[in-house]
Amino acid sequence: MMNISSISNAISPLSLNNNEQKVNNDKSFQNMLSDAIGEVNKEQVEGYNAMQGIATGKVTNLQEAVQQIEEAELSMKLALETKNKAISAYNKIMNMQI
Repeated sequence: MMNISSISNAISPLSLNNNEQKVNNDKSFQNMLSDAIGEVNKEQVEGYNAMQGIATGKVTNLQEAVQQIEEAELSMKLALETKNKAISAYNKIMNMQI
């Protein structure tokens, strides 16, 4: 389950102070991105395992398995939309005239 608090915890170290942006806990953007990708991957693995459990009949709680699959799908959609927005922003910056 992709926990929304994990996203806010990843974003919360960024704070504005004296017109400077400081990153607390020495967590770089690369580390935050890596953690987010790891979380999406974990969701996908759990969703795949839930699908496999449904297909083999090993699932005892069908509702929980379907919920895991939905969470995996939503986390992937969020990751793809975030990637699309980042690429769009990068392209806009690259097309700016200096």
